[in-house]
Amino acid sequence: MSAIGVVSCCSCLRPGVWLLKPGMQKMSSFGLHTAARCAAKDYYEVLVLGGGAGGITMSARMKRKVGAGNVAVVEPSKTHYYQPLWTLVGGGAKQLATSARPTGSVMPKGVEWIKSQVTALDPDKNCVWLENDIKISYKYLIIALGISLHYEKIKGLPEGFHHPKIGSNYSVHTVEKTWKALQDFKEGNAIFTFPNTPVKCAGAPQKIMYLSEAYWRKTGKRSKANIMFNTSLGVIFGVKKYADALLEIIKERNIAVNYKRNLVEVRADKQEAVFENLDKPGMTEVHQYEMLHVTPPMGPPDVLINSPVSDEIGWVDVDKETLQHKKYPNVFGIGDCTNLPTSKTAAAVAAQSGVLDKTISLVMKNQLPTKKYDGYTSCPLVTGYNKVILAEFDYDAQPLETFPIDQSKERVTMYHMKADMMPFLYWNALLKGYWGGPAPVRKLMHLGLK
Repeated sequence: MSAIGVVSCCSCLRPGVWLLKPGMQKMSSFGLHTAARCAAKDYYEVLVLGGGAGGITMSARMKRKVGAGNVAVVEPSKTHYYQPLWTLVGGGAKQLATSARPTGSVMPKGVEWIKSQVTALDPDKNCVWLENDIKISYKYLIIALGISLHYEKIKGLPEGFHHPKIGSNYSVHTVEKTWKALQDFKEGNAIFTFPNTPVKCAGAPQKIMYLSEAYWRKTGKRSKANIMFNTSLGVIFGVKKYADALLEIIKERNIAVNYKRNLVEVRADKQEAVFENLDKPGMTEVHQYEMLHVTPPMGPPDVLINSPVSDEIGWVDVDKETLQHKKYPNVFGIGDCTNLPTSKTAAAVAAQSGVLDKTISLVMKNQLPTKKYDGYTSCPLVTGYNKVILAEFDYDAQPLETFPIDQSKERVTMYHMKADMMPFLYWNALLKGYWGGPAPVRKLMHLGLK
């Protein structure tokens, strides 16, 4: 995984606990899908593994190609989350319930929803195994299983979250604890961490740090806070243009950045965080904290580790331009679970979905894929309650910007795009298979058209 593949932003979304507004459970679409935990059929023309952003998006697109009854999605969770909103939930700017919808309400009408988990993949026999030894065969397979969080790889977690003053915007169980810890802050160290693994939403540890700093300025507590960003990386961001802008903000707001520091233990009862120095193996540092935001280590889903479809680490092994599997031509991957050398973000999923749609269309016609994914991804870097730097870039960590302005500048308009416009596009365009990223907008802008 390249450095740019690690320094990323909000990404493909995995469902969690069912937390909904009253009335949301009454969505009529529930009646359109399989209610049992087993499949209604044992064969589908297109089988999609995962009901996150990539899985729902591609199932909507595939429905239009082969018909709803020929498409199935394997997803056990009852709730679908728009996780990029969790940065604002942790900062007290949005409510958690606004990020949640019943999975049945986002599943394309008529597509089979198989409420089960994948336990094994057998691409040589064109089938997968689900819980209770259920076998499902397919003609084409789309893998969109997301990424797994591993709080347990930090000693003292996840049990440490039962204590106050510690939160994490990466889990539905802990994101509201971040806001509580931020509000309850009195005096001392506020520590924000970045793990020594590839991650989704990798801009999020910085975003909540900037929001916290702004909140304490507003409430008169800033002078009592020693803000620290302890990151396992050697840079603040993987694209120099945006890194330079962020470093100016960090200097201006008197934030301490400690590079090559990896969180290995949390002693929540003592409010202590232990970090290893990656430049000096075996050496650790202990910091007292008044607030701690944890970004957990992450990795491929267990079912993909040592799977025939995966590389040596466990990521789905796809061609970086077409998203077609390198060995199995009827298998495809999208989003966080793949080994694409770009950031793991929801914006990347949007761009990938348009390319993958065209790839599969040509494969179905026994033609070679021609559409190429350039690695486009986006990270709206929230730097305050009304400010965002919109980072957009490609495989080569070069800016690939949509608008004819300097996007390394903090802008109110970009904050509203992040907080208001993007959730609307997500629910109403991306998940319905109509949004393939901002490429058409970018082309118009560069032509000078409005």
